Amino acid sequence: MTSAASPHLTGGLDTLVIPGRVDADRAELTPRGELVHGCADILARTLAGLPDTVTRVDLDMAGVHFMDTAGLQFLDVLAVHGRQRSLTVTTANWNGQPRRILELAGLDTTDPLAGPGTAGAVSAVTPPAAPASSAVAMERAERLHVLEEEVEQLRQAIASRPVIDQARGILMATHGCTSDEAWHILRETSQLSNTKLRDVAAAVTASAEADGPPPSPELRTALQRAVARRRRG
Repeated sequence: MTSAASPHLTGGLDTLVIPGRVDADRAELTPRGELVHGCADILARTLAGLPDTVTRVDLDMAGVHFMDTAGLQFLDVLAVHGRQRSLTVTTANWNGQPRRILELAGLDTTDPLAGPGTAGAVSAVTPPAAPASSAVAMERAERLHVLEEEVEQLRQAIASRPVIDQARGILMATHGCTSDEAWHILRETSQLSNTKLRDVAAAVTASAEADGPPPSPELRTALQRAVARRRRG
């Protein structure tokens, strides 16, 4: 049993497949790839194809390595399916960037369908349709805004992967840091200078070329601060 999603537009990223197996009254699904546009439809078709004897559906999310706000719709479909069919539904093993998105959305990273406020994963972060003035509604709106910014920055990073990889290599050679430390230096420089990550990477790469232009004073200061913080850490 396997379902697959069509590729999305960011380029070079994996499609979603949802293989699984049914053992008696339990279905175990193991999604692999990305939770992006179309993932909720793929999940809905997969769930609809399960035998009527199934009373429990468990998803192992270890194979999902990227997620945007469509992933919240994915969770909503799963939660609604569980309520409508009176099934037990769980998700587990959220890692990396998808786990970060759950954190920003204010969901339980162990199982976002567990605990209070799980009538729908999307409703946990989506502001009400009516004008909202309460502190809770404002907090939800701000949380969603932060979530969308985080996803957009990650999309840009993936699209700009070649230049970012070059910049990481330059920082590793220049400052004697690891690849992971170089990545954090780039991200922190981006945040400190309020500059897009790909623009930071492009400036670092260009400055390493013969007669290449140095980074702007603001960017250079932010880079120095990021390197200093990483050394102290």
